[in-house]
Amino acid sequence: MLLLAVSMIVSLSIGTSGLTVGKVWGILIHQLPWMNGGDELYSKGEVAIVTQVRLSRVLLAVLVGSCLALAGTGFQGVLRNPLADPYTLGVASGSSVGAAFIILFGLQMALGMWTIPLVAFLTGSITLFGVFWLSRSKGAMHIETLILSGVILQAFLGAFVSFMVSLSQGVVNQILFWLMGSLAMRNWDNVYMLIPFLVIGFPVLLFYGQSLNLFVLGERHAAHAGVRVERTKLIVLIASTLLTAAAVSVSGVIGFVGLVVPHLIRLLVGPDYRLITPLAAIGGGIFVLWADTLARNALSPREIPLGVVTALIGAPFFAYLLHLRKMNGGGRL
Repeated sequence: MLLLAVSMIVSLSIGTSGLTVGKVWGILIHQLPWMNGGDELYSKGEVAIVTQVRLSRVLLAVLVGSCLALAGTGFQGVLRNPLADPYTLGVASGSSVGAAFIILFGLQMALGMWTIPLVAFLTGSITLFGVFWLSRSKGAMHIETLILSGVILQAFLGAFVSFMVSLSQGVVNQILFWLMGSLAMRNWDNVYMLIPFLVIGFPVLLFYGQSLNLFVLGERHAAHAGVRVERTKLIVLIASTLLTAAAVSVSGVIGFVGLVVPHLIRLLVGPDYRLITPLAAIGGGIFVLWADTLARNALSPREIPLGVVTALIGAPFFAYLLHLRKMNGGGRL
């Protein structure tokens, strides 16, 4: 929590607008209810940059990172697979297909601000069950087949999104936004939209922490220990998919957050999901916050897509995990 607080302070303090650190925090302090707002000290443009652009983006980065890291934790716990996450299972790509379809046909406000998240959840869920169907053989799912099925569907859905890009004209930039992932041009409405999903998903995954611990022993042993296996799997997978869809609907496809963060937390605190779940939520927020800070400042005034930054970090880590599996003879990490 202290690291998260420091990260937010640093991210709020730096930017490309030329505002000094003192001015940034002077504006923020004057927004407190008992202050006068500082209208005579700062211009409306400066106040808007800090409160409407920078502060909302920092909070949104934390929320998106928490959602993706929690989703990765849920997928890894239920599937007993350290390589599972919303990106490698194709769920993020499936959610982006729904979002791109809605944008292409101009249906963003059919159900208000909830249109894209609901459609993204639906298409992400269909993708997840498609991965399970492809990977199941004789009633069992093998880890390697599961990951391969996710990669196959991810490639197919990515091609489908590219096809929609080729059909689009005025909205091509909006669809490309989903492919690369970014928090640019987001606002407080997106922050408010994401909060309910996190408020619902986080307690659910935390509640099933002990059940996920028993899943490590295998589904049969978990059932003997009193876990309602199928119900637990269904609820955790739905919660994880919901969190993924919410994050993707706001930020586009941001890969490897759900893979890297839970694994790092597991290396720090051990395999207890009662600890991994809350710490992954915090760690995910820190990871995406720093990635976004780097994305918007590294090549200023140009901005690097957030998905590019997380992939540059996550892909080598993914390769490292595969190398460990090879060194362990293909056994479970």
